[in-house]
Order: sequence, then C-alpha cells, then structure tokens
Amino acid sequence: MSTFRQIIPFCMNLKSMVSIALCAITLSSMAQKSFLDVPYIEVNGYADTLVTPNEVFIKIIISEADTKDRISLEELERKMVAGLKQLGINTEKELTTSNIQSNYRYYVLKQKDVLKSKEYTLKVGDAVTATKVFMKLEELGIANTQIEKVGHSEIVAIRNSCRTRAILNAKDKAIALTKPINQNLGPALLISDYSNEGDGHVQVERTGNVRMMMAGAETAELPQIDFEKIRITLTIAVKFLLK
Repeated sequence: MSTFRQIIPFCMNLKSMVSIALCAITLSSMAQKSFLDVPYIEVNGYADTLVTPNEVFIKIIISEADTKDRISLEELERKMVAGLKQLGINTEKELTTSNIQSNYRYYVLKQKDVLKSKEYTLKVGDAVTATKVFMKLEELGIANTQIEKVGHSEIVAIRNSCRTRAILNAKDKAIALTKPINQNLGPALLISDYSNEGDGHVQVERTGNVRMMMAGAETAELPQIDFEKIRITLTIAVKFLLK
C-alpha cells in the first residue's frame, strides 16, 4: 500500500511534465505558423566604407647572430629601446615581447655557439612613424623586421555605423519594392547580420614594401607612403511586415 502511494505522486508529476512539454511544442508551432502566415518582404541591405589604418604592428627580431662583433642580446635590446624612444615612442606601452612563454629563444650555430634571439611586436599609429622605425632600426643594424598587420582603434564604432546604414539601405529597398503595388511596410519581424567581423586587423602580405622603398631613398626626406585602406562591408537581412 505504501509503495502504491509513492507511485501516485510520481505519475502525477510525470503527467504534468509531459503536459508542459506538449504545450511548449504547440506554442512554438503556432508561433512559427503565425510568422509564416503573415505577409512580409525580405530584403538585404549593404553598406561599406574605407578606413585608413591607425594601428600598424611591426614584428622585430633581434639576434646575436646578426652582429659581426657578437654584441649581446641585452645590448641590442638597450640600443633598440633607446632608438625607439628617440622617435617619441612609448616603449613601455607599445613594445611587447611576442613570445609569452619565454622572452628568449636559443639556437646552436656551427654546433658550438649557443646564440640568443628575441621577438617583439611594436605598435605605431601611421605609415610615417613606421618608416621612421625602419630607418632607425636599419641604422642600429637591426634588419629582421616586417609589418605583420594593420587595424583601426575605432573599428567597432565604424562597423556599427555601417550597420545603421545597411539597415536603412534595406528599408529603402523594401519601400522601393512595395510602393508601386500600394503596400506599406510594417515593423521588422527579423533582422540578421551576416557580416564576418574577425578581430578588426588586416594581415599584410607584402611586408617588405615600406623598408625597400625607404632603403632606396637617397635624401633625408621621408618617402610619401601609405598603407592600403581597410574595406569594411556589412550585410544585413531584414524581414518587414507588409500592411
């Protein structure tokens, strides 16, 4: 008898759970059906813009093997930091070591000498400063440098501005399609963002261009160079209710 009394509440709870699940499925089906039954129009909106990079990331590798007189890595590092500070660069903020696990890399040369190398990432704000950095490092005998990537510090705000333009573009398209047939737009039923954001940085493939141009300059005047602008493209799909 006791066992029977325990089974009754369990069955009632199970019945309630099944009822709730069936109710949820029914409501979901009704919502989908009501969405499909209403008249709507679906359009894609686009917006794009070109942005001049204000973040330039330079990879710098210093190595004892690159010096004839076997200057120590520590001395090379001191010279590099001093040279960058002469250019007005805040090395404490903008210069970081790329190898997080270990500041130094060791390798064997001619199976005898163990030499050290170290890799850094330097962030500057424009192509002119990047050129000055390359010139200074060449002067110090540090030639293993390249531009890794470029970006923009306000990339999120710029993308959001493009989103606004894209959804307005979608609305204009919808109006252009419905006005000739005397229909009006209602509220948006669904908005989908198909944009691929990434991290906001563009990898630079031809990394030697700046340094090569600089090396060919015979005057003290800096070469007039700039990086290719970053293209930001946004695609927004919108379903509008038709009245």
